Parts: sequence; structure tokens; C-alpha cells
Amino acid sequence: MNMHSRPADPKKLIKGATGDWEIVIGMEIHAQVSSEAKLFSGSSTVFGNDPNANVSLVDAAMPGMLPVINLECVRQAVRTGLGLKAQINHRSVFDRKNYFYPDLPQGYQISQYKSPIVGEGEVIVDMPDGSSFTVGIERLHLEQDAGKSIHDQDPKNSFVDLNRSGVALMEIVSKPDLRSADEAKAYVTKLRTILRYLGTCDGDMEKGNLRADVNVSIRKPGEPFGTRCEIKNVNSIRFIGQAIETEARRQMEILEDGGTIDQETRLFDPNKGETRSMRSKEEAHDYRYFPDPDLLPLEFDDAFVADLEQHLPELPDIKKARFISDYGLSAYDAGILIAEKESADFFEKVAKGRDAKASANWVVNDFFARLNKDGLSIESSPITADQLGGIVDLITDGTISGKIAKDLFEIVWTEGGDPRDLVEARGMKQVTDTGAIEKAVDDVIAANPDKVEQVKAKPTMIGWFVGQVMKSTGGKANPQAVNDLLRAKLGVE
Repeated sequence: MNMHSRPADPKKLIKGATGDWEIVIGMEIHAQVSSEAKLFSGSSTVFGNDPNANVSLVDAAMPGMLPVINLECVRQAVRTGLGLKAQINHRSVFDRKNYFYPDLPQGYQISQYKSPIVGEGEVIVDMPDGSSFTVGIERLHLEQDAGKSIHDQDPKNSFVDLNRSGVALMEIVSKPDLRSADEAKAYVTKLRTILRYLGTCDGDMEKGNLRADVNVSIRKPGEPFGTRCEIKNVNSIRFIGQAIETEARRQMEILEDGGTIDQETRLFDPNKGETRSMRSKEEAHDYRYFPDPDLLPLEFDDAFVADLEQHLPELPDIKKARFISDYGLSAYDAGILIAEKESADFFEKVAKGRDAKASANWVVNDFFARLNKDGLSIESSPITADQLGGIVDLITDGTISGKIAKDLFEIVWTEGGDPRDLVEARGMKQVTDTGAIEKAVDDVIAANPDKVEQVKAKPTMIGWFVGQVMKSTGGKANPQAVNDLLRAKLGVE
């Protein structure tokens, strides 16, 4: 099915005075390549160094300095292309894209135009409601980042930090296949997950290592694409959603008033909740692209690609399918667990040789909730996969009840220790000895003759008795045994 003819979904349309409008979104994601050196120089890419500490003569565009391609960046781009199930182009060309910018010392950016390193691919996006759809990838190309202009250090001068200048970026261009802010947010989230699994970009949006240019247009359902505006450099997934909704409404108001949309570049201001014009959109010919005379075309063979493909990690979609088939997990739980490689690995350690569904429940519900509450990552969790697995074992073999397990989790989280030893030392074992449970049941029945009468007419009242027995045993009686005994003694079916 051609994605561009996806039938309009009434739930995603925006309501206007003249009827419904459909939002059409395409994304250009700039992902900083994980590499120790820049794309064409040996300078460090470490974030947070002093301004202009990571600048070689090449990055500063000193006359006569020649760029030399960094092989690791080429590898990372090819691996990303493979992760996007994309066409890998064995020959690609670096072009000069000419424009003046104070923090672009060369007066041009080395990029790729007609012949990118990676061609068409796809990303499968899962939505929270369980549906999924495919976003086409148009291309992925390598290019240099520019430096950074700093305007808030001095009332009269702007400063330029060239640490980022020349850092390798992958520009990943999607087709206009997205139809709502939620779809766009889910797409960026999924793409970021894939990049992190591959280790080709850390996806850290706060450091600017993943930034999105968002192309937004609107149309009446079934009509041709409208004129698009590009919202530049949006640096959080939440802001991407807000920027799309704001821009779509702005365009709708103009069109409904009889105006026309100018193709332009805009910026999103999250504080004001509005987009504003930055510059009218250049066309490709404005940049006077031409092949960079200092760089030969980039060529590699099948063996180079095959070697990279052989060593790819298991990617999110395959891992999710395996979690569903091998562990019997729901698509929802599997989706949560594979969102980060660390959480998937943690779950597999907990589930090894144990009931996978119980393990998934504990990881997704109790463990993640607690990490969230304390603002911790899996790496800094006070509880290990072995300890959590130990708690699951104690529930499975009937040593403790689910309720006691919650208390035990709390103790292990705050104090550490081996779950089985803690249960022994603190007398937390579930009572399964029927003699002891029977005595507790008899006591409760004897103390409540009026309730015994009522339960015959209203069998659901048995729950009250179970609660009383559990209370009198400090929550340690096996609930199933209590239930069975009460039913027998009270004659409730």
C-alpha cells in the first residue's frame, strides 16, 4: 500500500470552521554520530569541554587544510542504514552546500546531496493503542555540524564556539507519512530507540545530539499536499508534538480566512507556544551544491557491508517479536520492555528459568515504577536482576504471598540483602500449614455468628471472612487455603 494514500483517519483530523483538515508531517532528524573524532578531522567530539578546545586547523577552516574522511563515521552510517532496512549505496559523493553563517568557518558545509550513503528504508512505529504503521525513510546522509553562536555572555558581542564544528551528523529524512503530532512523537521515539540499540547515536536530546526539523502542511482529506513550513531544530519529543499542533492550527486559520501559506522556515517558541518566521525557505539551487573537490567519492564493497551486518545487535522489532513468541508476553509489555536495550536485558536476566509473565509484571509494574519515583536509571538501581528474580522465586514456590512480596521488595530496595535470607530472618514466610490456618478460620467464625448467618444468603460475603483471617495471621496465611477452608466450613459453594 502506498503510504501517501493512507486513508484519512477521522480521529486525527483537526476541526475547522470550513470542515476537517488533515495534517501531513515529514521529519528530518539530525543525529550526532557516536564517534571519538569528527567527520573530517581528528578533533575530539567530547561534550562539555571548554569552548574551542576541540578545534583542529581543519575545523577552523585554515587555508590549505584538507578534510580526511573518518572511517568510523562511515561504518556508523552504514550500520544505521542496515537498522532502517534501507538501501546501502556503495558509492556516495560529498558535496559543498554553500551558505554564510558566522559559526560555519568554511563558508560551506560538507554534506551529501544527489548521492547519499543510504537510500530508501522504513521504520515500523507502534502506537500506544496497539496499532502500528510504517514510515518510509527517504535517505540518510552524512554531513558536518556547524559551530555554536553564543549571544548571552556579553551585551555587545556574540561569541563563537567551534567545538561542534565538523562533528559528524546523520540526517535521516522521512517521507511525509505522518498524520498527527502523536504519530510524529512515536516515530522519533522509535527511531531514537533503534539508534541507541545500534550504538550509532546516543539520542541525548538535551545535549543537542538528536534534533528534529519538522515539515508541516495541512490539506482537506483526499486533496493534494498543501504548502509546507519547516520548523527548525526542535530538541525534545514533547516540543515536537506541541510545535506540530501549533503550526497546523496557524495554517488552518490562514487558509480558512482565504489566505495562502508561504513556504518558509520557522522556529517554535515553547514558552509562548507559537511558531515564528525565521527566513523564507531556500530551494536546493540556492545552496549551489557541487561535489567537494577535496574529497573523492566514497566507495566500499559488499564485504564491508556484510561484515557490519553480521555484527549488528538484535534490533527492537525482532526482540519484541521474540519476547511475545518465546515468553508469551503481551505486545504491550513486550513494547515497554524493549524501549531501551538496558530494560530488555534486565528483564531477560530476571526471567531466565522463571515464569516469564510474572517476571515481566514485576519488572514493568513494581521495578519501573520505583525507578521512576526515585529518578534512577537501571544502571543505578539498588536492586539487581538476581534479587528481583529471587522475589519471583519465593512467590512461585509459595514461600510468600504476592502481598508479602511487595513488602519484601521494599526491604531489598532500601536495605539490600538476599530475599530468601530476609524472609527466613524476619519470619515473613507464608503460612501453608493447614492446622494453623484452620485454627484462625475457626476463631473468626466463632467470633462472628451474625455474619455466618448472612453469608448463607449472600455468598460474596466470604471475602470479608478471608480478610479477617488474613488480618489475624498478619497477612501470612496462604489466601487460597483460607478460601478453601472457609467455603467448606461455611457451606458456601
